[in-house]
Amino acid sequence: MIQKLLGKALEHHRKGQLSEAAGTYRKILAADPLHAESLHMLGTLAHHIGNEDAATELIRKAISIDKRNASYHANLGTVLQAQGKLDEAAASYRRALAINPGLAEAHMNLGVVLQAQGRLIEAEARFKRSLAIKPKLAEAHINLGNVLQALGKLEDAVASHRQALELRPDFAEAWFNLGNDLQALGKLDEAVACYQRALALKPDMAQVHGNLGNALLAQNNLDQAVASYQRALALKPDYADACYNLGNTRHAQSEFAEATACYQRALELKPEFPEAHYNLGNTRVAQDDLDAAVVCFERTLELSPGYAQAHYNLGCVLQSLGRLDEAFAHYEKALQWQPDFPQARFGHALAQIFNGQYDPGWRNYESRWQSIDHDTPLRNYPQPWWKGETLPSGRLLLWGEQGVGDEIMFAGLIPDALRTGNKLLLDCDRRLQPLFARSFPEVEVIADLDSLAPAVKEEIAAHLPTGSLPGLFRAEEPAFAATTSPYLKPAPASQAMFRTRYADGRRVIGLAWYTSNQKTGRKRSIDLARFAPLFRIPGIRWVSLQYGDFDRLQEQVSTARAPLFIDRSVNQLADLDLFAAQVAAMDLVITIDNSTAHLSGALGIPTWLLLPFVPDWRWLQKGGSSSWYPNLRLFRQPALNDWQPVLQTVETGLQALVKNNPQR
Repeated sequence: MIQKLLGKALEHHRKGQLSEAAGTYRKILAADPLHAESLHMLGTLAHHIGNEDAATELIRKAISIDKRNASYHANLGTVLQAQGKLDEAAASYRRALAINPGLAEAHMNLGVVLQAQGRLIEAEARFKRSLAIKPKLAEAHINLGNVLQALGKLEDAVASHRQALELRPDFAEAWFNLGNDLQALGKLDEAVACYQRALALKPDMAQVHGNLGNALLAQNNLDQAVASYQRALALKPDYADACYNLGNTRHAQSEFAEATACYQRALELKPEFPEAHYNLGNTRVAQDDLDAAVVCFERTLELSPGYAQAHYNLGCVLQSLGRLDEAFAHYEKALQWQPDFPQARFGHALAQIFNGQYDPGWRNYESRWQSIDHDTPLRNYPQPWWKGETLPSGRLLLWGEQGVGDEIMFAGLIPDALRTGNKLLLDCDRRLQPLFARSFPEVEVIADLDSLAPAVKEEIAAHLPTGSLPGLFRAEEPAFAATTSPYLKPAPASQAMFRTRYADGRRVIGLAWYTSNQKTGRKRSIDLARFAPLFRIPGIRWVSLQYGDFDRLQEQVSTARAPLFIDRSVNQLADLDLFAAQVAAMDLVITIDNSTAHLSGALGIPTWLLLPFVPDWRWLQKGGSSSWYPNLRLFRQPALNDWQPVLQTVETGLQALVKNNPQR
């Protein structure tokens, strides 16, 4: 009778008729309270509906009656695992396998527990044992793939997940995990296809939408990434990682207000999320809210003290706020936590030079070649790096680096190199070649080393980028006295032509007001309309020295009602030799920190340089004069983003200049 009822109960169970199955199991137990199989199966039903406490009690009672039934121990392990009692679950699986080592599912489930405990090597062994017993167990293949992925064995993980999909092409989780493998391998197109396949099978998997967003973001498909993250959050509003990554995408789109909202929502959901605090800090920097950025980076470091990039970024912000001593401390901490962090070492070097610590600063400046902040690639010539010695034979090749302004500034040390007695070959930006050739007649100036005759190339005995010259010749402040001023020479005929063109009895003053530099241009540039008080000073003819599209410049001039003459015969970016002659025709140059300042400084033209609160490293943190160009007068913001006092000081100085010297 009981056996017949048990068969009937199991049939209901197999068909998913759970209420009927449960009722029949209870009938058996009413007749035989110690019927182990009914207790066990009633326990599995309780687990199925999420009543884990009842399931545990029933299965334990079954085990107390029949201790040698391996499936009882295995299913107790499943219940305990669902309760998060991993150690007890592992013990149950081990007892099951001690009774019956051939239980493939028990090996697999023990592997899942071991993986959750971080015991990845043991988990891998269990999954492989499971598959040795049951090669077509798709779940074991996917679990093996997951642990291989966690171990960094990505190609093996791909193979395991593909095997799972051969067995079960409709296994959405396997498509998802294969996508994760491929994304980690950088195979983004394939990863996207896998995520899309998973979503075709199960459209409401929030994490798949989230990881699809990550792959699309890595492909720079920003609008599609936003849509994926938004879908993930619609399915799972408390998905902190999706909020965070949506913030990253909005930041990449320069939608900083939306990025801020996303990071803040992620932090509401997950307050101890250092990466979200860190990227919120970066967004605050982009919004020019530096005080708020400091708070974000400091919170990041409270949660993750060894976060080297956060120390570095905090150092940069503190330096921008004029808190240099604190900035140094964070640059140094970044390097303590990550000694092979060239960006931090380079940033530390620039701060040292900015602080007048030339000797250590120039030494650390050589780390620029490994830093992502340095755009010029290192040239790997076969000749040795020059160390300042007089070469016994051959030529010394000096090659320009960074932007035009940097090449001009570092060219001030070419006479130092000449004084070592070496025969110099200078490779520079093609636009500078005529100007440098005229200014340094003792030097052979070229714009393309590859165009040299092989015999000339063979004469090169050593080389050095010009940015490394200060490390040899400017190790301390007094050494700057060796700079020849001026050291660039404009074309005399062109200079005279511009003087004649601009002459009308008034003082000729050139003006440059913005830079297109993506990183720092906003803080260095000044709205042209703010110069209006200067334009009202009589006795001045204003000439634009600003590079850019002529029509756009004219639009700015018209909008600001500025009395600026735009000389369309001069393309300041394309023809630097002609631009140098134009600058040399000025009585005074007033400029923000761009290449005009360097050109004017090197030509020896009286120059007033308008600097932000914390300027570029080359202008140092204080003082009214420049070590690089004696003819420069520096006007510094007294506070962050405060140009008004600068312009007032310039206005007063200009009025005095015109009053004391009314004629050219």
